[in-house]
Amino acid sequence: MKYKSINLNIATQLYRSLSEESRLRILSLIHNNGEMCGSDLELILDFTQTKTSRHLSYMKNAGFIKTQKHDQWIYYNIKEEFSGIINSLLSIIDKDALLENDQEIFKTMYANNSLAIRKLHNSQKRYTLPTL
Repeated sequence: MKYKSINLNIATQLYRSLSEESRLRILSLIHNNGEMCGSDLELILDFTQTKTSRHLSYMKNAGFIKTQKHDQWIYYNIKEEFSGIINSLLSIIDKDALLENDQEIFKTMYANNSLAIRKLHNSQKRYTLPTL
């Protein structure tokens, strides 16, 4: 069930989560690519493991991202019920140069087979090379 509207408490948690540039960058990558591994986010964004983990935990505790474990990696994705709201919020800033650069770095690293998500896609035989 996708939310078309949310109550004030959920909205407050969501907006607090999005009040940090690092979290917006992380969320944008997750949104654009369906799911992302924490280690991949560290590489793409040049964040420390601690910083990445802290921001992912904050968003997970806010309740709009979820995790799935595959082998030794944990992948983060947006909960289905929040996908419409997150899409609307991110569409406002999707042409930002920093976010576009983050996505270009993802595409390059994915094409070079240097991300955990690519290894997952290879094992599932479902990868598609992004247009560079």
